[in-house]
Amino acid sequence: MAERGVEVSALPAEVREQLAELDLELSEGDITQKGYEKKRAKLLAPYIIQTQSDFPPPPQFDGQDPGPSTAAAPSNASSSSSSSRHRRTRRPHRSGGTRDERYRSDIHTEAVQAALAKHKEEKMALPMPTKRRSTYVQSPIDNCTPPDSSSSSDDEGGASAGSNEQQQSPDSWMNSSIHGSSTSSSSASSTMSHGESRPPQAPQPQSQHQVPPPHPPPPHSHSQPSALAEAFAHARIVTRTGREPPASALGADGAAQAQARSRGSRVDLPSNVVVRGMSRGQSRSSMMETADGVPVSSRVSTKIQQLLNTLKRPKRPPLSEFFMDDQEEIVEVPRPDPNTPKPEGRQIIPVKGEPLGVVSNWPPALQAALARWGATQGKSPALTALDITGKPLYTLTYGKLWSRSVKLAYTLLNKLGTKNEQILKPGDRVALVYPNSDPGMFWVAFYGCLLAEVIPVPIEVPLSRKDAGSSQVGFLLGSCGVGLALTSEICLKGLPKTPTGEILQFKGWPRLKWVITDSKYLTKPSKDWQPHIPTANTDTAYIEYKASKEGTVMGVAVSKVAMLTHCQALTQACNYCEGETLVNVLDFKKDMGLWHGVLTSVMNRIHTISVPYAVMKACPLSWVQRVHIHKARVALVKCRDLHWAMMSHREQRDISLASLRMLIVADGANPWSVSSCDAFLNVFQAHGLKPEVICPCATSPEAMTVAIRRPGVPGAPLPARAILSMTGLSHGVIRVNTEDKNSALTVQDVGHVMPGALMCIVKPDGPPMLCKTDEIGEIVVNSRAGGNMYYGLSGVTKNTFEVIPVNASGAPIGEIPFVRSGLLGFVGPGSLIFVVGKNEGLLTVSGRRHNADDLVATALAVEPVKTVYRGRIAVFSVTVFYDERIVIVAEQRPDASEEDSFQWMSRVLQAIDSIHQVGLYCLALVPANTLPKTPLGGIHISETKQLFLEGSLHPCNILMCPHTCVTNMPKPRQKQPVGVGPASIMVGNLVAGKRIAQAAGRDLGMIEDQDLVRKHQFLTEALQWRAQTDPDHVLYVLLNAKGVAVCTATCVQLHKRAEKIAAALMERSGINTGENVVLLYPPGIDLIAAFYGCLYAGCIPVTVRPPHPQNLSATLPTVRMIIDVSKAACILTTQVLMKILRSKEAAVSVNIKTWPIIIDTDDLPRKRPPTIYKPPSAEMIAYLDFSVSTTGMLTGVKISHAAVSALCRSIKLQCELYSSRQIAICLDPYCGLGFVLWCLASVYSGHQSILIPPLELESSLSLWLSTLSQYRIRDTFCSYSVMELCTKGLGGQTEILKTRGLNLACVRSCVVVAEERPRLALTQSFSKLFKDLGLSSRAVSTAFGSRVNLAICLQGTTGPDPSTVYVDMKSLRHDRVRLVERGAPQSLPLMESGTILPGVRVIIVNPETRGPLGDSHLGEIWVHSPHTATGYYTIYGEESLQADHFNTKLSFGDPQTLWARTGYLGFVKRTELTDSSGDRHDALFVVGSLDETLELRGLRYHPIDIETSVCRAHRGIGESAVFTWTNLLVVVSELCGSEQDALDLVPLITNVVLEEHHLIVGVVVIVDPGVIPINSRGEKQRMHLRDSFLADQLDPIYVAYNM
Repeated sequence: MAERGVEVSALPAEVREQLAELDLELSEGDITQKGYEKKRAKLLAPYIIQTQSDFPPPPQFDGQDPGPSTAAAPSNASSSSSSSRHRRTRRPHRSGGTRDERYRSDIHTEAVQAALAKHKEEKMALPMPTKRRSTYVQSPIDNCTPPDSSSSSDDEGGASAGSNEQQQSPDSWMNSSIHGSSTSSSSASSTMSHGESRPPQAPQPQSQHQVPPPHPPPPHSHSQPSALAEAFAHARIVTRTGREPPASALGADGAAQAQARSRGSRVDLPSNVVVRGMSRGQSRSSMMETADGVPVSSRVSTKIQQLLNTLKRPKRPPLSEFFMDDQEEIVEVPRPDPNTPKPEGRQIIPVKGEPLGVVSNWPPALQAALARWGATQGKSPALTALDITGKPLYTLTYGKLWSRSVKLAYTLLNKLGTKNEQILKPGDRVALVYPNSDPGMFWVAFYGCLLAEVIPVPIEVPLSRKDAGSSQVGFLLGSCGVGLALTSEICLKGLPKTPTGEILQFKGWPRLKWVITDSKYLTKPSKDWQPHIPTANTDTAYIEYKASKEGTVMGVAVSKVAMLTHCQALTQACNYCEGETLVNVLDFKKDMGLWHGVLTSVMNRIHTISVPYAVMKACPLSWVQRVHIHKARVALVKCRDLHWAMMSHREQRDISLASLRMLIVADGANPWSVSSCDAFLNVFQAHGLKPEVICPCATSPEAMTVAIRRPGVPGAPLPARAILSMTGLSHGVIRVNTEDKNSALTVQDVGHVMPGALMCIVKPDGPPMLCKTDEIGEIVVNSRAGGNMYYGLSGVTKNTFEVIPVNASGAPIGEIPFVRSGLLGFVGPGSLIFVVGKNEGLLTVSGRRHNADDLVATALAVEPVKTVYRGRIAVFSVTVFYDERIVIVAEQRPDASEEDSFQWMSRVLQAIDSIHQVGLYCLALVPANTLPKTPLGGIHISETKQLFLEGSLHPCNILMCPHTCVTNMPKPRQKQPVGVGPASIMVGNLVAGKRIAQAAGRDLGMIEDQDLVRKHQFLTEALQWRAQTDPDHVLYVLLNAKGVAVCTATCVQLHKRAEKIAAALMERSGINTGENVVLLYPPGIDLIAAFYGCLYAGCIPVTVRPPHPQNLSATLPTVRMIIDVSKAACILTTQVLMKILRSKEAAVSVNIKTWPIIIDTDDLPRKRPPTIYKPPSAEMIAYLDFSVSTTGMLTGVKISHAAVSALCRSIKLQCELYSSRQIAICLDPYCGLGFVLWCLASVYSGHQSILIPPLELESSLSLWLSTLSQYRIRDTFCSYSVMELCTKGLGGQTEILKTRGLNLACVRSCVVVAEERPRLALTQSFSKLFKDLGLSSRAVSTAFGSRVNLAICLQGTTGPDPSTVYVDMKSLRHDRVRLVERGAPQSLPLMESGTILPGVRVIIVNPETRGPLGDSHLGEIWVHSPHTATGYYTIYGEESLQADHFNTKLSFGDPQTLWARTGYLGFVKRTELTDSSGDRHDALFVVGSLDETLELRGLRYHPIDIETSVCRAHRGIGESAVFTWTNLLVVVSELCGSEQDALDLVPLITNVVLEEHHLIVGVVVIVDPGVIPINSRGEKQRMHLRDSFLADQLDPIYVAYNM
């Protein structure tokens, strides 16, 4: 591999020697093949470069980190052997200063490095998340380090996984830093090929996409000064050898457009506009694949491509067949793997400890020992405490300890309350609150309580009201019934207080009385008072707290006899002698620190030197110095202390540990303790430390000491290690690992069972069945020296303290109860006990067990020095989609760059995948010091998990890997080919007992009166007829923001104004009959007059929303487009708008020189115009209705005069409209039903319309509602946006409105006009909010229309109330409709879309086969009615497109009727209600637009359902939108909170979509509020959003690419 071009014989002698040595090591198996190749490559590297390189090395940027080896291997290392982008090439291993021996074993590190090297060969590049440079990114300088510029761009679609080089060209780096995003993936997927090492200086062929030079970057909100750009522009010229830089992804216009688009002005933006009829056969789907109009070099699409390449790698378990039946469980059940290792040994026999010897002078109770030493050895030292510098502060003698404890006991029993009633009685529980730095006060308090026969409950000192886990400590105090707390004066002063000086009531704590135990406050007992010291019995002596995996804190009660027996057993096992000295570094309040350092030491009159945690932090070597100074015989430490001492041992040359006969390692049961012990011995053997004194032990709060290694005999062989296979361990089986060194775990024994105890191993879950000898299980112990219950919690106690193991047949093995220790392990040869983990660190993923500590060790073996803090890593699992998923959270160093962090994260993924064969679900880095801590500085795991799940962890980097670790997804559905004939489908539907899904409104009825026939023929004639018969009847009233009628129109005024406009049209433009005229007006009466003016003149009006004056760049192009597409001959508008159209600002966005003739209708001549009236015919087009659909298509439909009359008649019948009625309309009057109600209905039916422009609501929210109340309106029409404005803006003000006399009791129907599924949540909250103002709960309903038919449903006055059904979402994805009960899991509430209008028939059709469906199916809604549009307005006359949508026939059933396809999916259900004719009512339910649906995994999803789930995931999510891009689901969410919450949303969004929709989110995009484009109807324009995202125009806060 490495020796191309190297003549070995020509190498220097010492290099040849080293190579020979390497070969020998390999042949003897002392080094792995991987390690061999690595070392060999390193030796040869300098020589290869000299022989191959004819080019000078490329210039280095200052920002690079030239490691020691860059000099030797200038640039080749980066492409072939370096393990990370920042030149971290093989440095010689440094001393303990940066290597954390605590988690470290060389074996493990080598394994991890080998695993990473293996991944290097597979091509894989994780796309780096895009992050907006904002306040909370930690390292702005580092993020701007230009990446290595020498890399060639070799467009192979995917880079290597192991190294994730992701090198960029400097210009793309510059581009990203100027845009303020710290992306790392370059513009044209510039990925490195890692197969072979090549000299990077050779110019490479340009990648396939030849791209023009970039635009100048747009002015950007976060841009840095352009001087920076200048500087780098020069740098670029130097480093690139005359190649063109790739184009910047962001076009100048794109960014400006993205910036301009704010929610303030709702904009209808066609997406890269596809115009129906203009697109020459380009369908929606082809757009999906080509991302029409998105530049190829777009940064985002490159990343998505990278993500797809990464995801193409196969997952481990193949997915099994897809479920067909709806009822079947969703989740994929893993098949048992035949190769799974099974335990093969015999059943284990309980292991017995040596008998507990009887020693004549052992005291009858622990207090008796204290009394004896206090009396006979009063001067003998009991305890020495150290100050913060590590110097002795005071020494407490046995005499002092005894007298003070007696004083305290006397005070507690006699001096706390009044004379007659005592507060404390023997047996009461008392909290002990003492800091770690004050062991003396604690000892006195503890023994004082024992002498007073009250039960001490030692707890940590609470530091703040919101301490991590403080409410759980409250639970402990509550369950133990604690009402009194003992503390020292200094500690009490330090506790948080209320402003009045009282001690704060801590969260979840019971009320406590605080007692100070300093000597000066204690009373000397009278001469005749002696404490009562009974012989040890089964009463509780003390309670030790213990936190469970879930974070609950329970109290383990230890009886007096257990306390005494435990001290005796420890004395025997550790061979304690009277008068020895012991150094204790552990917490003296619980566990080993309490058992050895407070209890056993007093029993044996030992002198304890207590080294607090604070001293260790200041001076890590202090405990070693104490051992040396006091010639201590025993030391009590944790691996952490060994590690700290090693790190600083250079400071002290002359220390001796020769006096130690026993170094007890309290966490010796940890998998990584073995390497700490070895490394410590390595360093300190020179200082007199003997190998046999290291004594690891295993303990648990419940079983107390489980096993401890006895001090060895000098010279005796040291115990053997077990090297176990990780795979075996994950299946709970012991397999000695011989072949695959990479996935091995080395564990040391923790000695033998305690004296007088009996131990066996049982299965950790289910009944306590005895394990086989080669099986890993939970250690259970029977001994008099152990806890006896969880105080006050009898239910939990039974399962832990009273376990009777059973044999394979389920029969109990005896009478005696065992205690579960919570430790997982096995019994090795010679009855040695091995522990491989704890129950609470157990993560069970897909039936395999993993140990949290092992995962931490692996993560730390990935050279994390630069990125994270070693001791600050939390590993836990969360349940998502029917399985546990592993989450790792670590604290990131402030100086780590984005790139370093991402690099580290992706390597941790690979290492854990290789070594543990388990996928990580989420890896998050949080800023330094933000994880919740336990009192002694560890991480509070359960609290961290809680923060993660509720979205308040605030990570600064996150990597989600659902694609790789969620392997229990069902197989995608295969669509059945449609080869079945119509008859069988028909029969199939009927056999299933289903009727054909169709429904119809009532008949339109015959027209009676001749007069009316004339009047009703066409709208123009209706207006003229009304102007003659009822000239002064007011048809329209327009209100302003204050609710004042600014303009009214009677029949005759409207008629006369229309005539004037018609005359002006003919005079000024010389327009011909049948030509199109654009009407550009704000909502009002001018628009209506201009409309009728056009009809009078025989022209075809096209209403267009005027451009927004503050946002011309975004709104004017749409206006221009409609004018162009509709081939308008002329524009009618107001003076103000005419000025805007011709302004300089408009010229920026469109060509203003080519407008058609513009006529302003503000000052028409006063003289009476000549009567121009060109009567229409029924087939003639009355007007064109243009609108932008939610998918971003601009479509114009032709509405004939006959359709207009039929529609108006249908609405008149449904809503019972006639001249004496008033309706209020708060809608946009430019298209659809809104336009019909605003401009047409009143002229036809003669009712009065009160017009409220929706824009006025922004300045006066209550305008619409107060109008309803003031005019006592019975029927009103509004849009969802109006309803949302009122709900959000007025929801809290109902009381104020009530006092103003607002009353909505008059409203009989309030119809929301929309072209979408009814928004049930919004309509319901609107009804509930305004119920207090008299709004009837039955009033609110919805209408439904589409492009082909503007009004299909409209809740009228006569039909039954709209019904709501609950459908099963799982079935809906299969296009099936299954009704379920309210509140059923996976149920979706749907509301009927209003009663079907008179004259309308609908049928549900399979969009593929075009055959009718049964009513249990979801299908496309087809409609047949006299007011269907006659077709799309096309300029090429694409009849095929038109016929398809407007004149379609069923493939079977009723092949005669012509139907129009609405493009919406829905279903029909027959309800229990009856309609006006007495038949049962058929309700139409609209589910969503067919164009919008997402086809994923062979199922059909509706974006709104996923969006609803996403919005529920976190309080910070405002609006969200989803779309797909090349089979990846992209979720865009608007963040309402602060930017530091942005990354919290990523896991929550991923979780909720996986849980509720069984989909894996590919990309999560977090954006600012108002970025998701919304059209005038309040509908999201998802396709437009998609195009902006792919063109990199969103300026997102964060983009996460889920792996």
